[in-house]
Amino acid sequence: MNADLILKSGRFTTLDRANPSATAVAISGGVFTAVGSDSDAMALAGPATRIIDLKGRRVLPGLIDNHLHIIRGGLNFNMELRWDGIRSLSDAMAMLRRQVAITPPPQWVRVVGGFTEHQFAEKRLPTIDELNAAAPDTPVFILHLYDRALLNGAALRAVGYTRETPNPPGGEIVRDAQGNPTGLLLARPNAGLLYATLARGPKLPLEYQINSTRHFMRELNRLGVTGAIDAGGGFQNYPEDYEVVRKLSEAGQLTIRLAYNLFTQKSKGEKADFLNWVSTSTYKQGDDYFRHNGAGEMLVFSAADFEDFRQPRPDMPPEMEGELEEVVRILAQNRWPWRLHATYDETISRALDVFERVNRDIPLEGLNWFFDHAETISERSIDRVAALGGGIALQHRMAYQGEYFVERYGARAAEQTPPVARILRSGVKTSAGTDATRVASYNPWVSLAWLITGKTVSGTTIYPRANCLDRETAVAMWTANSTWFSNEEGKKGRLQVGQLADLMVPDRDVLACQEDEIAATVSELTVVGGKVVYAAGDFAALDTPPPPAMPDWSPVRTFGGYGAWRTAPAVASASMMRTACGCGNACNVHGHDHANAWGGSVPTSDLQGFWGALGCACWAV
Repeated sequence: MNADLILKSGRFTTLDRANPSATAVAISGGVFTAVGSDSDAMALAGPATRIIDLKGRRVLPGLIDNHLHIIRGGLNFNMELRWDGIRSLSDAMAMLRRQVAITPPPQWVRVVGGFTEHQFAEKRLPTIDELNAAAPDTPVFILHLYDRALLNGAALRAVGYTRETPNPPGGEIVRDAQGNPTGLLLARPNAGLLYATLARGPKLPLEYQINSTRHFMRELNRLGVTGAIDAGGGFQNYPEDYEVVRKLSEAGQLTIRLAYNLFTQKSKGEKADFLNWVSTSTYKQGDDYFRHNGAGEMLVFSAADFEDFRQPRPDMPPEMEGELEEVVRILAQNRWPWRLHATYDETISRALDVFERVNRDIPLEGLNWFFDHAETISERSIDRVAALGGGIALQHRMAYQGEYFVERYGARAAEQTPPVARILRSGVKTSAGTDATRVASYNPWVSLAWLITGKTVSGTTIYPRANCLDRETAVAMWTANSTWFSNEEGKKGRLQVGQLADLMVPDRDVLACQEDEIAATVSELTVVGGKVVYAAGDFAALDTPPPPAMPDWSPVRTFGGYGAWRTAPAVASASMMRTACGCGNACNVHGHDHANAWGGSVPTSDLQGFWGALGCACWAV
């Protein structure tokens, strides 16, 4: 059979031990039919074959996020102003003011996760007074990790919080001396109050949600992501909130392969949820683009230990084991895998007591169950997971909260939080992801940089080299390793004949570039099932973008996605010049190395174009 697509003259990292490198691939019917030399692939060329010359570029398997709230994130992406990757609070606030100016009532301006105050040069969040000055009439809601939300006066009025509003369980509405809400909401210790407040905001109509989900997928494709396991999420009901991705799947418009887990929404009603779902849904139902992946990450509310490291570790209630066992028995009897959110070893060890007890009656062998997060998992618990045949799905939450962890527990404890290298040595199935969009950013390269360098997004080193990974192992954590967690081993994750043809061409050689450049990586060509879903740079002619973001005031139209300064030079102006090079108005007479001044996370070529857009003459010096 003639190939539909051939990519040649590249440097392919296949992750196939029998064939570790190649210069070309051929693709037919959505799968790889040749992985080898240029002549191997070109032997399958026919009159209708599209041939792409990679001109020596590195090629990797498409990235697969093991924990992404992509369904919920897609419904809201077009409404959210993203501060992911913004390096100064002054620039973030300039973005916010610009968005306030074009957001019509009764809509909100929302900054919903994906950033930390530590990434800002100022090392702080905006004050409520600053938010009120920037937006006196437009509601503004800012979610910072799982620990707090900031609301301006207009947002407080919109949600109706007054001095009479009681604090909900697990949360605090901070008040002034007169008892009036200030606009600061705190998770004490869980994020229920933060999420419940966000849920009061306006939603997009169905047509706009479809468009929003397409733009979120395109943003992920821009970063080289071709697959994800959706971990459900609070206020994400099944099947109602899955209607958008179902419609996109039926229309053949999914550009991310999506495996979804069902997440219970009802405290004390979890057993009823799962009894209903195992009778109305089938594990693995769907296809290679949209398929059922089991239960979780919430199995029972009594086992949820949120990772707000600003608060003391919460103890799970005594009813945890009984409630968890009821659900796990239902899942095991119906051969449904599950994932369980667990931050602390204390929670993990108690859950393992339950899993071991169930295993004595209903063997868990062959069920690809796993823990999510596992930041403080102990060696003993790792060994117990291995004995039961489970897995551990890691995410880079410590890249955003490492400083808080060190402050509470100390630098020595942080060195093995989580113990990535130890888990890999144990043989336990392990992979990587983000837990985006409300905690860490969805950018996979921030996660990869964290795994490789051991640094937070602010540049703080928290891991010794012994707990860091080499680059190819880190890439495997994001590709081949992830497939066990969706029960798709041997089907995708490698550049190998017979596997699904998903790949990405990064804009730099991530296996050889400077470590501090890894986090700034984007894709120049992303292919899913043999189809180009994103193309830029030399490949831009191959790109077919989705319709413009809806509504017309969407922050996506103005700022794009991760690292919004790249696509919003009008916002950056003088404040960003000062942040980047420290010379302010003298920028045009000093030959500074802007890339190094930015922290080394942005390649010089990108900054050259950026300063050029601002009319800065520094590059002429």
